[in-house]
Amino acid sequence: MNGKSFLIFALNTYMNLPETTKKRVVIIGAGFAGISLAKKLRKLQVQVVVIDKHNYHTFQPLLYQVSTGGLEPDSIAYPIRKILKKLQNFYFRLAVVDKIAPELKEVHTDIGKISYDYLVIATGTRTNYFGNKEIEENAMPMKSVPQALNIRSLMLQNFELADNCEELEERKALLNFCIIGAGPTGVELAGAFAELKKHVFPKDYRHLNIDEMEIHLFEGSGAVLPPMSSKASLEARKFLENFGVHLHLNTIVKGYDGDLVKMDNGQEIRTRNFIWTAGVTGAVVEGLSDDALIKRVNRFRVDSYNQIVGHPNIFAIGDIAYMETETYPKGHPQMAQPAIQQGELLAVNIERLLKGSAMKPFVYRNKGNMATVGRNKAVVDLPGIEFGGFFAWFIWMFVHLMSLVGFRNRVIVFFNWVYNYINYDKAARLIVRPFKTRT
Repeated sequence: MNGKSFLIFALNTYMNLPETTKKRVVIIGAGFAGISLAKKLRKLQVQVVVIDKHNYHTFQPLLYQVSTGGLEPDSIAYPIRKILKKLQNFYFRLAVVDKIAPELKEVHTDIGKISYDYLVIATGTRTNYFGNKEIEENAMPMKSVPQALNIRSLMLQNFELADNCEELEERKALLNFCIIGAGPTGVELAGAFAELKKHVFPKDYRHLNIDEMEIHLFEGSGAVLPPMSSKASLEARKFLENFGVHLHLNTIVKGYDGDLVKMDNGQEIRTRNFIWTAGVTGAVVEGLSDDALIKRVNRFRVDSYNQIVGHPNIFAIGDIAYMETETYPKGHPQMAQPAIQQGELLAVNIERLLKGSAMKPFVYRNKGNMATVGRNKAVVDLPGIEFGGFFAWFIWMFVHLMSLVGFRNRVIVFFNWVYNYINYDKAARLIVRPFKTRT
């Protein structure tokens, strides 16, 4: 059967799932929201089907450590089937969702159709290039494990090329790192590159002038870490400047052709390392009514119970959900905590629906924000208190370590961090899958 024939077969065939008298809950997406919901459904008499294009859950807050050689990808990824192995009526399907047919109560995928009683969309976000095709074609995004490995390979490949390059300007382009977006991901990535420059690369590339390596961080607003407090922003800025990171605030990057970064002030920088962390947009699934989607942010409009407007049996949770409240008139922040809390409450509400009871409205409990800038340096915003420095760094490490899925992952990450801290090293500097640029 060729590819076209298989696609036609899949579109007209139902997935191989057992018939059941239980209500079927289909969850699209195994990120923080989808996993938290599925785990909480463990005691309910429902059939749970999780659909995802990967067979693993990714702990995205630590992707930057994979891209900079601090961790191997299996440290922050965990098999979905293993996470949910305690569910009695759980099924996982590795598939790409094509569309939803709400009038038939079906989800159509590349491996077949599936009917549902309750559908939960937890597809998260994808990289937003704001319509800039040139940047989209040439930038390095960092939203998944493969993309993080691409950045790691490109970084190391360019250092190998620089070590054998005689022409000064070309060598500098290979050693320039441009990061677009000074949110938590961009700040943490810039700090990690700065640590490599200070502690690791001088030992690996002894014949290179490591001072030729430059790290540039661009931000359209006037501050780093815009979502955090002004105190955290100023503290992070100070840490980055002490690390030697070049900050370009109030600067819009208008283009990148694979060689030149073009800014709105007319300036240009040559680089072979251009990483885009400037924004995300919802990973929308097609098929729902126009009223359900807020197109400017690509998020589904939901009520206080996470029900999508106009679709009472379909819910959206996590980054893809847009719930307007008095405290969050533009929707909840697209971070892990709102996603986890929405998933947990939705499990409670599904149980209430099965019993014929009224659902509970969602109220977000803000537990704070944090970001690390490097060794012994982090900033933390907690309700009622803001601080930075070593203690903030310790808090950041503890929270992220305990948030990892699986005991094995926690142990591996902990020992990697201890090793890196003692030896001023990052052990995973391997080009296991060479990255080929488009140009």
